[in-house]
Order: sequence, then structure tokens, then C-alpha cells
Amino acid sequence: MARKDACHGPGEYLPDETEGIVHPEDLPEPRVEVIDREAKKARCPKCGCLAHRLRGFTRRLHDVGDPHAGRPRELAVRGAQFHCDPCDHYFSTDLSDLCDRRSSYTRRVVQLAIRLVVEDNLPYRAACWHLWRDHRVFVPFATIQNWVEAAGEKSGRAGRGSLPRPGPGKLQRLHCRG
Repeated sequence: MARKDACHGPGEYLPDETEGIVHPEDLPEPRVEVIDREAKKARCPKCGCLAHRLRGFTRRLHDVGDPHAGRPRELAVRGAQFHCDPCDHYFSTDLSDLCDRRSSYTRRVVQLAIRLVVEDNLPYRAACWHLWRDHRVFVPFATIQNWVEAAGEKSGRAGRGSLPRPGPGKLQRLHCRG
């Protein structure tokens, strides 16, 4: 009989201890990594002058976790808000290399989820389970669906910028006479 702490060989089935959990709050606590991007001053993107720091903030981002430890990973990114006096412009630390605007997930998670649905042809729910099982990041399947549709991969559209917008004439069914 094998001991409980013995190493498992290749091909041996090990059940996922989180299988059957229904509520996201019951998942294991994430490992938090702090990334410091705070600065005293920064260049204004509008005029190029040095702007002073107003206040600091911490933004939490869900990232691809560690399946061996069985825990998700969360990035606590410390940044700052700045104010440029010459042009009266407010701006924050640039985090565009890590995540999209107003997103709670890193770009790595978004790209992985889109790839699972588009290239591997997984349904949204299966992609959600795959992300948790293999990468220890919980993403609701509806969020994955929004990402895929925004990328335009499943709908055949090129993206949000190319959506047709009806003008006032089309809304009122006016014909243009020229």
C-alpha cells in the first residue's frame, strides 16, 4: 500500500481537491505578490512636464497561479496618481503592460482564455474549468465570453472600433437627397 506522502508517477490520476466547489469564496487563498510602481514624480503624457504625486493606490490583479502549490496568484500593484500643474492634467501610473483599463485580470490571463476558446475550440464553461484546473486562476465563463466577443474572434467582427453606428438619418429613416 502506498504512503500518502509518496511521489506520484506519470499517468497516475490525482483528483483535484477543489473539484465540486460551487462558490468562488471557498477556493484557496491566493498568494499575493507586491509590485511597486510608485514614484515621486512622472512625466505628463500630455505636455511632457514633470508632474507631482497626489496619492498612492494599490490595484489587485488576478494572474496565472501555481498549480503545484494549488493556489491562485494575485498581484498587488502599487501605483500613484499625479497632477501636472502647467496643463492641469491628472493621470495615473501606466499599467498597460500588465492589464487592460478597468480589468481585474492580467493580459496573460485574458490572452490564455481567448486562446483556449478560439484556437483550442473549447466552450466557455470548459475554458473556465481549464483555467482553474491547470492555471489556478478563476475566471467566470461569462467574462471569458465577453473577452472573446470583444476580440471579435467568434463573431467574425474585427473589434469594437469597427462596429457600424447608425447616424441620426438612419435612426429617423430619412433619405438623403443630393
